Amino acid sequence: MTKLTRRDAVIGIVGLGYVGLPLILRYSAVGYKVIGFDIDQTKVDMLNEGTSYIGHITDEAITRARTGGFEATADFSKSIDVDALIICVPTPLNKYREPDLSFILNTLETLVPCLRAGQVVSLESTTYPGTTDEELLPRLESGGLKVGSDIFLVYSPEREDPGNESFNTQTIPKVCGGHTRDCRDIGVALYEQVVNQVIPVSSTRTAELVKLLENIHRAVNIGLVNEMKLISDRMDIDIHEVIRAAATKPFGFVPYYPGPGLGGHCIPIDPFYLTWKAREYGLHTRFIELAGEVNSSMPDYVIAKTTSALNDQEKAVRGSKVLVLGLAYKKNVDDSRESPAAALMEKLRDLGADVSYSDPHVPVFPKMREYSFDLHSVTLSRDNLATYDCVLIATDHDAFDYDMIRECARLIVDTRGRYIESAPHIIKA
Repeated sequence: MTKLTRRDAVIGIVGLGYVGLPLILRYSAVGYKVIGFDIDQTKVDMLNEGTSYIGHITDEAITRARTGGFEATADFSKSIDVDALIICVPTPLNKYREPDLSFILNTLETLVPCLRAGQVVSLESTTYPGTTDEELLPRLESGGLKVGSDIFLVYSPEREDPGNESFNTQTIPKVCGGHTRDCRDIGVALYEQVVNQVIPVSSTRTAELVKLLENIHRAVNIGLVNEMKLISDRMDIDIHEVIRAAATKPFGFVPYYPGPGLGGHCIPIDPFYLTWKAREYGLHTRFIELAGEVNSSMPDYVIAKTTSALNDQEKAVRGSKVLVLGLAYKKNVDDSRESPAAALMEKLRDLGADVSYSDPHVPVFPKMREYSFDLHSVTLSRDNLATYDCVLIATDHDAFDYDMIRECARLIVDTRGRYIESAPHIIKA
C-alpha cells in the first residue's frame, strides 16, 4: 500500500479501450509509471507512436503519457513488473444471451503464470455477482498465492461515459469492493490516488451488483419511455413534448428519452447478466426482461414508420435510397458498439433499400459481430441530401446541420425528437 500512496508503484492496465485508456491517462498524469496491455497489436503500435484511436482522447494526451513513461505492449509477461493490475476487458453476451466471460478468463490464463506476491488485481469489467469470487479467486490462487495475504483481489466497476463533458475519470465516484477487508483497503488506496471519491462497499459481490443496478435502472426506464412512445404515437401525441413538460416538475420525475433502440456496451447487455445469474436462485426477472423486450423491438417500430412514410410518398422500400444519420450508439461519440443504427441499416437492406450512412465520428463502417457493410460515411451537402428518398435520423450528433437537412431532404424520419416543429415531410418515429 505504501508504494501506491507514494506513487512509486507501477500500474498495469489490461484492455486499452474506452475504459482502460482513460485510466492510463489519469494514472500517468499524477506521476505513476503505467504499462498498458492489449492483444491488439495495432492499438499497441498506435499508442506507442502517440496516436489515439478514440475520438474524445487526443493524440496530445497520448503523447504526454508517453513522455511520462507510459508504454503499451502485447507482451503479457511484463505483468510481473507491475504492482497493480486493472482488468478492463469486454464482457459481451453469446448468441443465447448468456454471459461470455471468455475475455476475462483468457486474460487470467495469460496473467496467472506471471503473478507475484504483493500485487493487487482489480476487475472493472461489468459482470454478474459472484464472478470475482467464483472465477477470479480460484485462478489467482492456483499458483500457490493466497488472496488476502500474498495477493489482493478487488472489484471496482467502470463508470465511463464517453462524450459527457461534465464528468471524467477523476470526478466520477468509484465503487470498490474487496475479497477481504485488506483487499478492499488496498483497492481504495489504488483508486483514491486518481479519483476524487472512492465508495467502499462490503464485498466484491456488492460492487458487482451496484454496477448492474445502475445499468438496469437506465434500461428499465428507457423501456418505459419507449413504451410510452408507442402509446403516444398511436394517440397522435408528441412524446418529446410530453417529456419536456413533465421534466418541469422539480421533484419525483427524471426525464428519460426514447430512441430507435439501445446501444453501447452496457445498457443492451448488462441487465441480462443478472437475469442469467438470477435463474441459479430460481428467480425470473420479469421486469428486466420486459424492458429488454420493449427496447429490442424499437428498430422494428422505426422500420414500420419508415415503410409507412415512404408508402405515403408512393414509394416502396425496395429500391429507395435511404441515408441513415449517425452510426454511433449515442450523440457526439465514435463508439458504435451495439448501435441500433446498424440494426436499422441491416433491416432496410434486407427489405431491398439502397442504404448509406453519414457520421462524422465514424468515417468507415467498423467491424461488428453481427453487422457488415462495406461503406464510408457520406459527407452531407444540399445536393446529395436531395438525392435520397428518405433521411433517417438514428443518432442526433450536434455536428449535423439540421436546418439544411430539413430544407433539402425529401423525407425525414426522426427517431430522436430533434425536430420540435411539425412538417409534412418530417415523420416522428
